[in-house]
Amino acid sequence: MKIIILLTCCFFTKQMSSQSDTVSPNIFIITTDGFRWQEVFNGADSVILHNTHYVKDTALLKQMFWDTNVDERRKMLMPFVWKTIARHGAVYGNRNYDNKVSVANPYRFSYAGYNEIFTGYADNSIIANRKKYNSNQTVLDFLNDKPEYKNKVAAFTSWNLFEYIFNKKESTIYLNSGYQTIVHDSLTDAEILANGVQQNAVNNLKSTRNDMLTFVTAKEYIQTQHPKVVYIGFGETDEYAHGGNYDEYLQSAHLFDEYLSQLWYLVNKDPFYKNNTSFIITTDHGRGQKPNTWVRHDMFTKGSSNIWLMTLGPKFETKGEVKINAAIYNEQLAQTIARLLGYNFEPQHPVADAAILSAVNKR
Repeated sequence: MKIIILLTCCFFTKQMSSQSDTVSPNIFIITTDGFRWQEVFNGADSVILHNTHYVKDTALLKQMFWDTNVDERRKMLMPFVWKTIARHGAVYGNRNYDNKVSVANPYRFSYAGYNEIFTGYADNSIIANRKKYNSNQTVLDFLNDKPEYKNKVAAFTSWNLFEYIFNKKESTIYLNSGYQTIVHDSLTDAEILANGVQQNAVNNLKSTRNDMLTFVTAKEYIQTQHPKVVYIGFGETDEYAHGGNYDEYLQSAHLFDEYLSQLWYLVNKDPFYKNNTSFIITTDHGRGQKPNTWVRHDMFTKGSSNIWLMTLGPKFETKGEVKINAAIYNEQLAQTIARLLGYNFEPQHPVADAAILSAVNKR
């Protein structure tokens, strides 16, 4: 009899634990590095698209991504954004309507941008993309200390410097960055294959991993481990832009849109995530706004601070393409994420207040 009672108690404890896991909301933060607001809202840039210095086959690229109608043109580049997020979520940052999303840090490069997103602090002491461990606390580590999210926070990034941005030396979150080998209990066949590809089939292991490998790595972990807070950072848009390859830059953005679509489908067919998972999607910095400056970004290049933001899911209001005069800064996102999950992010360093993206953010 005692054994039956004990087993019954264990069963209900497990059931209650499982229910508490699904009741507390889930959040996915997804970025693609250095992707301009101009392409998000206007589609392919006609001047750059027809420039043979930046495009190998202008006729082919025009066939794939050009239309004289801006609404059709941007759908060709990012169909999921404009057919799903714009209908069921919100898209911020169209400066044609004075709706502005910006980085607050003055340097406008990646380490500073990602620090700003995840710590809520535009730290002026971060002046270069260096392999230096970040002393600022991220909202990811903050959440991983909470009972509802303990050991349920994971990050997957193409750029290998996230080992330092997230301070892997002290961080408690699960992180797979760059071409790191995937390591955790019970690797799937796809993860074993990805490890093999990284170790044996990639001849040039650059600082930025192929985005498709990052996507596969994240997708497998999400399906098998069910983390509740997920960050996925893609990087090839910035890599191709710095190389002046506008055709590959657009192709990477198109693939990024497809990754968003697959991730949204994945979470909405999984009972663990369905109706309880929201997406925040953005970028770490802008780029030059002119046809001859789009390849770079820095504190002296006009347009480098101009970015965009998208939200989707039950924690956010459905606003469509936002066309009101307003301003949001990426430094507001860390507190926004914490508030959405029911917490107030109070690190030792300064932190910006939350952006008002839903009623949950108001305090």
